[in-house]
Amino acid sequence: MSTPILILPGIGGSGPEHWQTLWQQAEPRMQRVQQRDWEQPHREEWVQALETAVAATAGDAILVAHSLGCLLVAHWGLQTKRKISGAMLVAPPDPAGAGFPAAARSFGPMPQQRLPFPSMIVASSNDPYGNVAFSRNAARAWGSLYRSIGPCGHINAASGLGHWKAGRMLLWELSAS
Repeated sequence: MSTPILILPGIGGSGPEHWQTLWQQAEPRMQRVQQRDWEQPHREEWVQALETAVAATAGDAILVAHSLGCLLVAHWGLQTKRKISGAMLVAPPDPAGAGFPAAARSFGPMPQQRLPFPSMIVASSNDPYGNVAFSRNAARAWGSLYRSIGPCGHINAASGLGHWKAGRMLLWELSAS
């Protein structure tokens, strides 16, 4: 696979033990979309950073988003004119959920329109930020494939996934579709 891959972390920016960081360190074509403030996210600012990053690719990038990055992709996808090859949306959080961070409220409500590119939601059966019903509803609304990986929490560093080889296989599945 030679397609450029843009990494889109959520709040906190995916620290050193997070699978997104480990993937990026292992593969030079993976680039993190930098945000000015990882702790106090502002939707329009994050959307503009993603727009700029996608514009710098040849129009065939794959987005790999985690948590708040999934909502970022959904909001961006419904307003951009740019083309991408697809988006892997891992552990989307429910902006109406009790555990959703107050600092990220500008990312709600969840967009309900079909995304204009292929996408896949990867969900855990015990994610404290987005339950199974929410993840399935997001997949239906966004026209995404849905993949459950069982009980893996928020699919982050605390989940103990390391380099998450099964996740790389899901990325390959998305890129092959």
